[in-house]
Amino acid sequence: MATMVLTVAGGLVGGPMGAAIGATLGNAVDHAIFRPKGREGLRLSDLKVQTSSYGTQIPKLFGTMRIAGSVIWATDLIEHRNRESNGKGQASTTTYSYTASLAVALSARPILGVGRIWADGQLLRGAAGDFKARTGFRLYLGSEDQAADPLIVAAEGAGLAPAHRGIAYAVFEDLELGPWGNRIPSLTFEVQADAGPVAAGEIATALGAVAASDPSVALAGFAAQGSSLATVAEALASAAGGWFGEGSALHCGTGDAVMVEDAGAGGGGRGNRSLAAATSAPRTLTLSHYDPARDYQIGVQRAGRAGTGLRETRIELPAAIDAGTARTLAEAALLRADTERERRSVRLGWEALAVPPGARVRIAGTPGLWRVDGWKFEAMAVTLDCVALAPETAAIGASSGRVLAAPDTAIGRTLVHAFELPPIDDAALAVPRLAVAAGGSAAGWRRAALLLSTDGGSEWQAIGGTRGIAVLGTVIVPPGPALARVEDRRNSVDVVLGHDGMQLDDADVSALDRGANLAMLGDELIQFAHAQSLGAGHWRLSGLWRGRRGTEHAIGTQAPGDRFVMLDTDTLALVDLPSSALGGQASVLAEGAGDAGEPAAAEAGLDGISLLPLAPVHFAAHRLADGSVQLRWTRRSRSDWRWQDGGDVTPEPGGERYRLSVTPETGPAWSVDLLAPEVTLSAALCAQSLGVELRQIGTAGLSRAATLTLPISGETP
Repeated sequence: MATMVLTVAGGLVGGPMGAAIGATLGNAVDHAIFRPKGREGLRLSDLKVQTSSYGTQIPKLFGTMRIAGSVIWATDLIEHRNRESNGKGQASTTTYSYTASLAVALSARPILGVGRIWADGQLLRGAAGDFKARTGFRLYLGSEDQAADPLIVAAEGAGLAPAHRGIAYAVFEDLELGPWGNRIPSLTFEVQADAGPVAAGEIATALGAVAASDPSVALAGFAAQGSSLATVAEALASAAGGWFGEGSALHCGTGDAVMVEDAGAGGGGRGNRSLAAATSAPRTLTLSHYDPARDYQIGVQRAGRAGTGLRETRIELPAAIDAGTARTLAEAALLRADTERERRSVRLGWEALAVPPGARVRIAGTPGLWRVDGWKFEAMAVTLDCVALAPETAAIGASSGRVLAAPDTAIGRTLVHAFELPPIDDAALAVPRLAVAAGGSAAGWRRAALLLSTDGGSEWQAIGGTRGIAVLGTVIVPPGPALARVEDRRNSVDVVLGHDGMQLDDADVSALDRGANLAMLGDELIQFAHAQSLGAGHWRLSGLWRGRRGTEHAIGTQAPGDRFVMLDTDTLALVDLPSSALGGQASVLAEGAGDAGEPAAAEAGLDGISLLPLAPVHFAAHRLADGSVQLRWTRRSRSDWRWQDGGDVTPEPGGERYRLSVTPETGPAWSVDLLAPEVTLSAALCAQSLGVELRQIGTAGLSRAATLTLPISGETP
């Protein structure tokens, strides 16, 4: 602008000569205005601290950059209650979890998208776009016609929620905060503002910091923010190793130059030469930058030169560049500092008024390129004060060093199994108990929220979250029938686990006796001594203990696709259901961070295996001399599973009671309740074929039946 004004003014006053002088003076003014004056530039840490202060500057992003952003809207923390059963007759525990919703401004110019997101340095969103914690997420790219976010509208009211047009921002809805100590973590974003790297000069031009630019170094990413436009221009010039010239143009490196020849006017012969002391240039130079290979953490490259001096210089370049580019820039900056110790003053005729400050020149008879750093015009002669330009620095390779990147482990989808669980802690229950086990199809899965319905899906209630990460899968090849009283060495079972990271182990007899390797296989509880990996998550289990904890009725009922769950109290979510749920069905939905609104589902029949007494065993008939038949049996308890010589098992609450049902070949069926584990049937009754069922009576209902058919095979009635 000053160039134009003074050129016109000079032409009006002094004709062509005045116009030339005015243009030169204008160049000097422009040069003085746009040349950085040692302003305080950006620090590398400025882009790493998430802010929420009113009036915080939002950067304009170029290329791909990791930034913290500014929180522009947030809700209070939302509390969620989760009631869990502790087993062993203990009172249930109520735990609390928290979520929050917030919006974070990213860029004051449009962007293309967002890649990874970190929360307190750990990945919240991976490179594949998968979230590691449950949250709703929406991204606004910063268009001038974008609509207000519906969540913010609902919270603030229609007409009161800004659309933040021209601002790229992200919205998190119900972000779970448990992984970060129930507080909002510090979020940083890998923002993609442009397709590929952007030249420093192009950025400066796009911002209006310069009018034009020579080809310059490409930056993988840059965040334009600072106290003034000049501050940004200075940072970009530092990145490019450039300087400002006529019309606020950014000149970089070597290029076209004007040939000048010292006229010798005014005395002094050829241009005077000066060379600053070698100690005036730094001996070493360190350049710090954001390194994409280090997840945009700060990288440092160091350059050094031979010679005298101890001075060290440090450059902080708030841009994303790779280690090789940073090393090249460091070497180039050190070479410039050493080369620019040489200066020359060249005295020319008045026609040199057309050579503006900042221009490149070649001085006749002198090797190399020079930059016009200053000039003066007197006695119809122009004196150019020139600084030697360093030659181009060839690209230098460099290493980013050891990178400890945040692990980007895939979460996968939620896998869930639900089943009524027999007591495995020797504690009698008063109500039915449902167990929910969940894991993931990939190693990064951590937890899921649970919903429960006991009325066929008409109503759902939140029952908190999963507990731990279960080892689970499905049956591939089921085992055949076997006895529950001895080890099954004939059968084996093949299962496939959720992912390759899940493992199974062997267990010896002592460990099995202590309850090791207990698993739910379909509706049967088993234990296994040997686990053989078949590869790709497939396992073969053998040395089976069948029908554990009163599940002998389910032996041999499994089919391919049935559930397999390792039972570990640390990974099972236990839900006590009302007694009215018995005989019905429980439905469970589990939604984790990787399920994208499509929760996993599981169904469980509630037949009372967790609550009802066990069927009597050793049910036998003995014919007496008078033709009558004596029936005897042994009761079982859900709370006494250890072998105890000389001891008896604990009776059901309310005492020992049984119901005997008899169905004769002819005549009506009948039943009787008994208080002792024996009964005698008359000889007359036993003169015909009888079907006999025996059930133990508990406070919650009847056990499964132990059965006999009389006469017993081989007997004569």
